[in-house]
Amino acid sequence: MGIKYEDAPDLQEKANEICVALFPHVKLDRMKCFRSYGSSSRGTIARCHALGKLMQKTVGVKAHYALEFLSERFDKMSEEEKTKVIIHEIMHIPHSFGGGFKHHDWVCDKNINMFYKQYMNLKVKSKDNLMSDNEFVQKKPEKLGDFFRW
Repeated sequence: MGIKYEDAPDLQEKANEICVALFPHVKLDRMKCFRSYGSSSRGTIARCHALGKLMQKTVGVKAHYALEFLSERFDKMSEEEKTKVIIHEIMHIPHSFGGGFKHHDWVCDKNINMFYKQYMNLKVKSKDNLMSDNEFVQKKPEKLGDFFRW
């Protein structure tokens, strides 16, 4: 039967919110989230796919990234773990946004947990300032330091 892919607007919204807060180099119009059903891969929760340089030249487009969330595993997770998985997949997207990937020496539990903590602190801060979720998503930083200190 094969794998079935569906748009995931709920995950797209969450990923966009995370990108605005933590990863402003991500071009939201060229990153899309999908739920997949029926994968036979073992232990995989999510994957980041990219359109490589040669295919970009062949098709005549710039880099695009697809974040795939395997429904059978991802949807059973707690909200905290789902957020961490989304952060993990976004962390694979390099600052150049050119079609390559950052590897697991960077995308590791230590860094994922650091970004998760920063993200949650920003959400609490936005709630304390009575900023709506929509305003939070629309507030694009000039640079990462505009939202937090390292």
